Amino acid sequence: MPRVLITGTSSGFGLSIAVELARAGWTVLATMRDTSKRNELDRAVQAAGVTRNVSVSQLDVTDPLSIDRALAELDITAGGLDAVVHNAGVAVGGAFEDLDETSIRRIMDVNYFGVLALTKRLLPVFRAQRRGRIVIISSESAFAGQPGNSPYCASKWAVEGWAESLAYEVEHFGIEIILVEPGPYRTSIWKNSQRVLPNDSAYRPLLKHLEVTVEAYVAKAAGDPVDVGKAVARVLSARRPHFRNPVGPTAKFQHFARGKLPTRVLRKILGGFLGLQKVRW
Repeated sequence: MPRVLITGTSSGFGLSIAVELARAGWTVLATMRDTSKRNELDRAVQAAGVTRNVSVSQLDVTDPLSIDRALAELDITAGGLDAVVHNAGVAVGGAFEDLDETSIRRIMDVNYFGVLALTKRLLPVFRAQRRGRIVIISSESAFAGQPGNSPYCASKWAVEGWAESLAYEVEHFGIEIILVEPGPYRTSIWKNSQRVLPNDSAYRPLLKHLEVTVEAYVAKAAGDPVDVGKAVARVLSARRPHFRNPVGPTAKFQHFARGKLPTRVLRKILGGFLGLQKVRW
């Protein structure tokens, strides 16, 4: 059975990816920063009847010692690895001027530097095998900026630029880089992410409007994260997967519009979609 390591599997996309790949016959090495939060994954795996295909380990992508321990525990070098799915991610909502440095750096540490750190440890394994697939769960946020979400967008733009560059360096060794770019989905990132909205913020009218508008959209139209799990299963089974793989209607539109429409037009479209003209400053 092929082996895949997945980060951030306690809920949301990571959980769905783990279950879908286990159903597809993969041996899933499911990892998460806090294994005390594994109950939701355990229940989903049991309900799917794939408990034998899934093991759970602690791995914090921002902690080099945690990465070392996890890879040693999972015996990656001796046991081999066919793919890694970088899913761990965090976000903080708020106007850039209101965000503290610690929050901004945390987003970059998890969403960008964490992907780099784990990949660097796995590349020697993939090179020795002359094969391997590196799947990165990016976002439609990598296609265009979003108000109240600038550090998260920056982290996704950064990881996509790095991935596109790395692809040149590793293709000779049979290593493939694949981006999966979901739009809005009902995951725990919406309810667990910190919202920064100071009473004295100059941006309070915009942020209050976005809070209501985005929450209403997510409740009405956000998709089931199972779709992303199935998308990952498809790209890992494909003989020649696409480099970029948008998932969901808004992501597919953004993917199409990227590079085809001027930024001012995209900003006008997104501003209209979010109803920014209704903000009373």
